[in-house]
Amino acid sequence: MVFGFMVDELQKSTIREEKEITEKLAKHQETVADSSMVELSHVVSELLRSGSSGNPAGDEADKRVESTLAPKEEGLEDLLHMADDLRLRTLKGVVDILTPIQAVHFLIAAAELHLRLHEWGKKKDAMNNRYHHAPGGDGSTTQPNLPS
Repeated sequence: MVFGFMVDELQKSTIREEKEITEKLAKHQETVADSSMVELSHVVSELLRSGSSGNPAGDEADKRVESTLAPKEEGLEDLLHMADDLRLRTLKGVVDILTPIQAVHFLIAAAELHLRLHEWGKKKDAMNNRYHHAPGGDGSTTQPNLPS
């Protein structure tokens, strides 16, 4: 049962790495709501209330927001790259375990699933846009006219 052992080992290592990425994501999410972000939020709110947008004080606040958010965005990008890398290595691991014909069938099925999910997502977005936006473009929302 070498096949079963290889699948089991791939699954264990993937789960272990998923857990590590999840823990890193949780730590990263905590930084998004840290005291510097709360303080910055208060400063920007005060500037907006006082109408300082577009003047030097507002411009300075915008720069501060950008400099505070930049490392948080970079950290999130790093986590996304780690997750993408894990997905790719897992896919390669599965393909390496399978026979060539099994690998072909697996990759075809994965591609078909990806395409179906993409199509369903586009349909859902189209339905949401059709039912939740007023034709006047005034930003108000409407409820769908469904038969009773």
